[in-house]
Amino acid sequence: MAVRKNLAAPAVLSPRALNRATLERQLLLRRTAMSAKDAVEHLVGLQAQNTKPPYYQLHARLDGFDPAELAGLMESREVVRIVTLRSTIHLHTAADSLTLRPLVQPARDRELNNFRKGLAGVDRDRLRSVAGKFVEERPRTPKEIREALHAEWPDADPQSLGVAARCLLPLVQVTPRGVWGRSGQVALTTVEHWLGAPSQPAPAPDAAVLRYLGAFGPASVKDMQTWAGLTRLREVFERLRPQLVTFRDENGVELFDLPDAPRPDEDTPAPPRFLPEFDNVLLGHADRTRVIPPRFHGRNGNGNQSYGTVLVDGFLAAVWRLGDGGGPGSGAGTLTVQPLGTLGRADRDAVTEEAVRMLSVMAPSADGTDGYAIRFATFIDFGE
Repeated sequence: MAVRKNLAAPAVLSPRALNRATLERQLLLRRTAMSAKDAVEHLVGLQAQNTKPPYYQLHARLDGFDPAELAGLMESREVVRIVTLRSTIHLHTAADSLTLRPLVQPARDRELNNFRKGLAGVDRDRLRSVAGKFVEERPRTPKEIREALHAEWPDADPQSLGVAARCLLPLVQVTPRGVWGRSGQVALTTVEHWLGAPSQPAPAPDAAVLRYLGAFGPASVKDMQTWAGLTRLREVFERLRPQLVTFRDENGVELFDLPDAPRPDEDTPAPPRFLPEFDNVLLGHADRTRVIPPRFHGRNGNGNQSYGTVLVDGFLAAVWRLGDGGGPGSGAGTLTVQPLGTLGRADRDAVTEEAVRMLSVMAPSADGTDGYAIRFATFIDFGE
């Protein structure tokens, strides 16, 4: 009679163990000497629907980061801002922009179907051609694109036409938009035209899964689907299963990971970090309790307004904002930290030290002094 082998159950990873593993992959347990370009590649892009967050993301992760380094990469077109994951603008390396966009195109097609009523009678192939030629003549604003397409299809909804162009074409926001210390309106052209490189066919998702686990693992199938805005990735994980290791979280959800990826002890120290709104680490999983304690769910924003996040001991513990001169004591050199729970003296001191470090690089005073006003106060009313 055949003897049935006893297969060991996968190890269970606590929220703290998942937290430390994720922070290690996200370069948030300690700052690294990695270049800005290598960090953007390792992290599989940076959330960038606003222009400044990518710079703050890298400051929290890289030793000696200078915003001018990332600005230079943008101006030399080594990194670009393009709609990819979750139909959101991300900052990617030039190489990734040519492959990740085709990978997530099915999500853009689903998004476009939501606007089919406003696109009645519009031939999508022709729209792609008309819009592509228009933006490749010179970068165009969204308003210019809508108006040009509406002239071609006067019975269609202008807003739907603009969405169609964004979904059907890999449009990049060209510089100076997004360059540190400069300003510019949104102007769009195709990534192929901007980079002078041909489009690439959609790659097999296997490599993307492995890269995702390298930057966000251990993670479930649902985690990656949420991060990418894709569906039906279970079969890809199953295909890769022989070369992966598996765990369970405390709710029994299966987690996949790379065999040699770092998984630090859950008691590994995690210093405070100031993260911008929409940081990678906050949006990379379906289950975000590895970074956001359940009692603080939804507390890094209020309605449609999001604020910066302060990690203490690796978890969301406070929100922050820089003053804008709009109220008493809230000048441009003022940083306000609102704790979401109780922060002891040692934690407040560590947060203050990290705030000074951030401000000295990201918001230096005009006279070169370190006279920053850092205060702990309430600026969001959560309605409790």
